[in-house]
Amino acid sequence: MRSILIVNDDGIKADGLIRLATLAKTLGEVWVVAPDDQRSAASHAISLHSHVDVFPHDFPVEGISAFSCSGTPGDCVRVGCLNIMPHKPDVVLSGINAGFNVATDIQYSGTAGAAFEGAFQGCLSIAISEEANSCGEVSDKYLPEILEELVGQKLGYGQIFNVNIPGCPLSDFRGILRDRTVSHGMFYRDRYKKTADLPNGGVRLEVDGIYNEDCESGTDFRAVVENYISIGIVNNLG
Repeated sequence: MRSILIVNDDGIKADGLIRLATLAKTLGEVWVVAPDDQRSAASHAISLHSHVDVFPHDFPVEGISAFSCSGTPGDCVRVGCLNIMPHKPDVVLSGINAGFNVATDIQYSGTAGAAFEGAFQGCLSIAISEEANSCGEVSDKYLPEILEELVGQKLGYGQIFNVNIPGCPLSDFRGILRDRTVSHGMFYRDRYKKTADLPNGGVRLEVDGIYNEDCESGTDFRAVVENYISIGIVNNLG
């Protein structure tokens, strides 16, 4: 039987993690190792100079062994592959993230970072993200068949599948686009705003992004803003 490790960056209690674990049970034996709290934008960070604490965790999906981890999403993959599971999984699924991971946002994504760690561990790895505040209709209908399609495929070293799902109702959904390239754009053109003056000449800053949908045709970014599911291969190292 195929073995599957599921991780995320939104935490062990996230709805997207629970939904993904429920779907994945039809594909094989499922294990969950997820952060004990929110770890978005952790990218591919791992804990080298501090310990990570791992605990068995109650999980609302029957038949799944679940663990919480004090570290990053990347730590969760490493702990799962190298310590928790009896052998390395065949597949690592990361998600379902609350919010798209397309274009330049991929480099910051803890969801993508965990998938890249899975690839480095020698596992077929898939990052799955969904528009924030989604109604869930598109993912509920189409994600099972997408996972069935992807888990039997092979990728090169350092590569992951990156799946992004629009949050629109089915009536507005336009289809599935495969082989999407990574856009050079960004959903938010970042800037910083000052929120306080600090002692000794310091300032307190917060990101204050400007929303943007300008992006190239044929890309992951263009697909999701036009209410398509985007499936593409993303390369890291190698």
